[in-house]
Amino acid sequence: MSDFTYSLDADGVATITWDVKSKSMNVLNLEAAADLGALIDKAIADDSVKGVILTSGKKDFAGGMDLNIIARMKESAGDDPARGLFEGIMNFHALERKMELMGRDLKTGKGGKPIVAALPGTALGIGLELPLSCHRIIAADNPKAKIGLPEILVGIFPGAGGTTRLVRKMGAMAASPFLLEGKLSDPKAAKAAGIIDEVVAPEDLMTRAREWVLNAKPEDMVKPWDAKGYKMPGGAPYHPTGFMTYVGASAMVHGKTQGVYPAAKALLAAAYEGALVPFDTALKIEARWFTNVLMNPSSSAMIRSLFINKEALEKGANRPKVEDQTVRKVGVLGAGMMGAGIAYVSANAGIEVVLIDASQEAADRGRAHSEGILDKGMKRGKVTAEKKAEVLGRISATTDYAALAGCDLIVEAVFEDPKVKADVTAKAEAAIPEAAIFATNTSTLPISDLAKASKRPEQFIGIHFFSPVDKMMLVEIIKGRETGDVAVAKALDFVRQIRKTPIVVNDARFFYANRCIIPYINEGIRMVAEGVEPALIENAAKLLGLPLGPLQLVDETSIDLGVKIAKATRAAMGDAYPDSAVDPVLFAMADKGRLGRKAKAGFYAYDEKGERQGLWDGLETLWPVSDDQPELTEAQHRMLMVQTLEAVRALEEGVLEDIREGDVGAILGWGYCPWSGGPFGWLDIVGAARAVEICEALEARHGARFKAPKLLVDMAAKGESFYGGTAAKAA
Repeated sequence: MSDFTYSLDADGVATITWDVKSKSMNVLNLEAAADLGALIDKAIADDSVKGVILTSGKKDFAGGMDLNIIARMKESAGDDPARGLFEGIMNFHALERKMELMGRDLKTGKGGKPIVAALPGTALGIGLELPLSCHRIIAADNPKAKIGLPEILVGIFPGAGGTTRLVRKMGAMAASPFLLEGKLSDPKAAKAAGIIDEVVAPEDLMTRAREWVLNAKPEDMVKPWDAKGYKMPGGAPYHPTGFMTYVGASAMVHGKTQGVYPAAKALLAAAYEGALVPFDTALKIEARWFTNVLMNPSSSAMIRSLFINKEALEKGANRPKVEDQTVRKVGVLGAGMMGAGIAYVSANAGIEVVLIDASQEAADRGRAHSEGILDKGMKRGKVTAEKKAEVLGRISATTDYAALAGCDLIVEAVFEDPKVKADVTAKAEAAIPEAAIFATNTSTLPISDLAKASKRPEQFIGIHFFSPVDKMMLVEIIKGRETGDVAVAKALDFVRQIRKTPIVVNDARFFYANRCIIPYINEGIRMVAEGVEPALIENAAKLLGLPLGPLQLVDETSIDLGVKIAKATRAAMGDAYPDSAVDPVLFAMADKGRLGRKAKAGFYAYDEKGERQGLWDGLETLWPVSDDQPELTEAQHRMLMVQTLEAVRALEEGVLEDIREGDVGAILGWGYCPWSGGPFGWLDIVGAARAVEICEALEARHGARFKAPKLLVDMAAKGESFYGGTAAKAA
């Protein structure tokens, strides 16, 4: 059955309805695109057809192209993939150009039939590019609908005519936030921006679309860029105003991407070059640049990790096969920053919350944290007074553990001290139902050790939230040695309810995320001690696409926390402790009271408001800069490889069980180079053999921490990759 159906009424209005029966949201595939083209041909050829309405049989119009297909386009494009991709993209352009003309002769201007897009709801990606090819876009007044071109967020750009058409419709300056930032708008905002033409009441959508078709004049059927005397809004690139627009856009793109995201550069090039030539030539230019992006392994890696793998994990790809474990009432122990954040996201997701602390004042302060977040939402127009009251009404702040009766999940978020955690575990287990699951929120303490305080170790699990809880999307679920399947399922179902992305790992020191983050921070600090210019360290990291350099990151997380972790790790590991070169720097900073942003003094200098002012000039007094500075690539390899190797070791040792979790967790947890698709994605891009070469060179110069794991060495010898071979599954 086709995803598109065709009907013709007595007045000659043909309606093409998009409805993918197997999905809740329409997405386009190659077969359906061909079917749509055939229906457009049918409407053009039928003299009884006066015009066409393109609409959806669902509450939304479309979510875009099926990204699974985009991710596989290169490998399915034949022996000459670049040519195959280009020709495939030009087929899409031909379809949309056919819709745009609807039988009209470009030279004579004669013929043609009106076509209108009637959008009942969300229209994203190609779900907007198809309407942009229609003569008019009418949307239902649906405030929940999102309209836009978000392709840039998954490593590609609007390559089915969206870039060329939006620039010509709005001008480069006005189009830039929608193209370069993937900005989404509700229908009224989209109309105000000039993306769509009309917004009507939902019940009037089809009536209005039909009315427009029957009353369309010849000039209504000519797109602006096909009209005689067309001038690009804001000026073409050779116009003084247009020239400055593109100069500014180029600087903005490079400033935001640091040159590591190929899609942003390709989009800007397609827009600039396309604006210099006739429309049909511009479409070819766009297709060439889109082919360029699809040929770059970064695009498929980003799509794989940020969409396909992320969605799979959120849908329970690794969930044990047990009955539904939806959380109805959660008890949160500890109303500090983490506990208060957990209480908020739970209540905001519709879960009843009991928030407990040692004093009523502390418990109330934790509840007030949710009120503060909701108040900010109200100021931005995102939260209503009713919504605020509803969310706060779900949070009960108390000191009484008896209030935990009826909770099916407990999340403990007290101070990182095993004795304190053991005390609240015992108090909670005395009050909660026998079947309740107990989760501890910890970033460093072994789950199996903490579970010793529980009478039900099979129901004890770790849930590691990242700060700030309301903004960070990743949640790390840690299985202890005795954790059972029901506890894992309960944790996964809870994370799904609060609309975050879970990864499940096995218990080990620092679990997965911190196991990789800490060596990255420490490598930056090592380089300070070695006399590497601090600005080189920070900028080398940012030029990799990492959101924060290691020195800024340790300032944000606090230097005294780093000291505490270092002391605890050294005590636990003894002679095997690997970071003795880091401690003199870290401890000296702490001794000087330079504890990071919270103290308005760290590796960076801060003003009275806590705003960063630049690297602290005292660093070079304490650790003089050497005359012999490393190459940029050397510094980058050190910082990237030291965290990547920990990811591989985590897989090799069974801490990670799924490379998808390793990649998604790295990107969402600490911002590991999203352009790469994550550590395993990056290793596949460079190849295992090249990665081993880098490791051997770094090991020779900087020590055993860069020794390539056996898994990676074996993959290099066999020519295997993580996503293409069996090595990862074997591990």
